[in-house]
Amino acid sequence: MRIALFTETYLPHINGVVTHVKILRDGLLQQGHEVLVVTADYNTHHHYTEGGILHCPAIKSKRFYGYGVASPFSRRRLKLIGEFRPDIIHIHNEFGIGLSGIFAAKQLHVPLVYTLHTMYDDYLYYVAPRHLLRAVKKLSHDYFRLLGNAATELTGPSPKCQEYFQQIGVKKDVNVIPNAVELDDFSPEKISPENKAAFRRRYNIPDDVMLACFVGRLGHEKSVDVLLDYWAKTIRPKDKIMLCVIGGGPVQQELEQQAKALGIDSMVVFTGAVAHDQMPPYYASCDVYITASLSDTNSISMLEGMATGLPVLRRYDALNENVDQVRNGVNGYIFDSPEEMAAQLRRIKNLSPEQLSILKASVIESVRRSGAQALANYTFSVYRKAMEGKSGMIRK
Repeated sequence: MRIALFTETYLPHINGVVTHVKILRDGLLQQGHEVLVVTADYNTHHHYTEGGILHCPAIKSKRFYGYGVASPFSRRRLKLIGEFRPDIIHIHNEFGIGLSGIFAAKQLHVPLVYTLHTMYDDYLYYVAPRHLLRAVKKLSHDYFRLLGNAATELTGPSPKCQEYFQQIGVKKDVNVIPNAVELDDFSPEKISPENKAAFRRRYNIPDDVMLACFVGRLGHEKSVDVLLDYWAKTIRPKDKIMLCVIGGGPVQQELEQQAKALGIDSMVVFTGAVAHDQMPPYYASCDVYITASLSDTNSISMLEGMATGLPVLRRYDALNENVDQVRNGVNGYIFDSPEEMAAQLRRIKNLSPEQLSILKASVIESVRRSGAQALANYTFSVYRKAMEGKSGMIRK
């Protein structure tokens, strides 16, 4: 099958969508499919294809994390996509490149698959002042309803996506396809004790301290402020438990000031942004992955931590209640209050070496089926469904 994947950002940029598309592309190529990635590139002034990637001219946007924003319409782009002769078009974002994918699918008469990766209601504050949020939310719902209705099939990494589409009036089922992780890159056997020791020395973290980490872009939607509040209420220096916040973003300075104001800055480390290829020893130097975010659909950072053997402490999320991403006692624990968070941290800290080893093995086993091949298999089944649905529509 010939598959065109449309994404606003791609390597060398790193975010959850890029990681997902990269792993999907790898899995599809390994299965013998032909894949074209269509992406915005602010470093070029003309369209060109190289290494299976169609680079589209774009402008650099400061508002959208410094990524490229491309025009949705281009005759040259459509010509190059047409020459690839895709059997399926799969869009992973909703802006210039995503709209381009919708237009190309219509012009080339091929089925369109749309993956919703982001709960945009949690991100509207990036683009609208508070007093306009209600109006902007309505406009965004109208826009995403159009996108959802244009697709032959919808996918998303969590049941949250189904809830979102139903809320905005899209009457289609969402194929839930969990995110994937590059298992080999985060295998604990590949991370040397020297690199782990160097990490702890760099941030002055004693060897006898249990270290919980959160990894992600630091925006309000990630609820790191909730973690800090919970920490201040229940964790004390004598517990020898620290929090490492790995990542950069618009609220990093605000969070650092919050930690100081709460008097817990001696127990919290902020690393700032870290290159993705340097992340394995960061995870491996920690003991637990912790998150209070309710905006994530199926966090890739969490999966990377699990692939390294980190049990997960995740704040209770009603929309993910029936999804076995985190199973109590198997690969982590759920908490719903500062006291529950502290109790679960202490539970893990007090495990014997043998008990901890068994838990870590269970955590790694829980993500064994989260690699490139599993993602490609799940997604290919949706492609087949989309092609059958498109053929049925044409016959009618």
